[in-house]
Amino acid sequence: MNIPSELKYTKDHEWIRIEGDIAVVGITDFAQGELGDIVYVEVETVDETLDKEEVFGTVEAVKTVSDLFLPLSGEIMEFNEGLEDEPEKVNTDPYGEGWMIKIKISDTTEIDDLMTDLEYKELVGA
Repeated sequence: MNIPSELKYTKDHEWIRIEGDIAVVGITDFAQGELGDIVYVEVETVDETLDKEEVFGTVEAVKTVSDLFLPLSGEIMEFNEGLEDEPEKVNTDPYGEGWMIKIKISDTTEIDDLMTDLEYKELVGA
């Protein structure tokens, strides 16, 4: 299981890469493995400002549909439109081409509440 050390994580299995005041968000390798083959990613919250832990979209796999929770408060700046044609990128490259959204962070103190790779490994038993 791939859990990069440079990223932050949530209990809801999102990963976060901080780039200044922008956060790039996706779901973890563990999450995509649990979901199975991903067939659709829906994010209709672009240009909206949401609070931490609000639902920003859904991911649909062959077996289930799962909500996606915002790891940090902020404005949804961008959706990875490449996932519209190739949602399977979330399975094949969850930390690269399978990223889902970019957020303009409104409260950087919330970053301290995110998990490190070691804390996330403990959560998932890796």
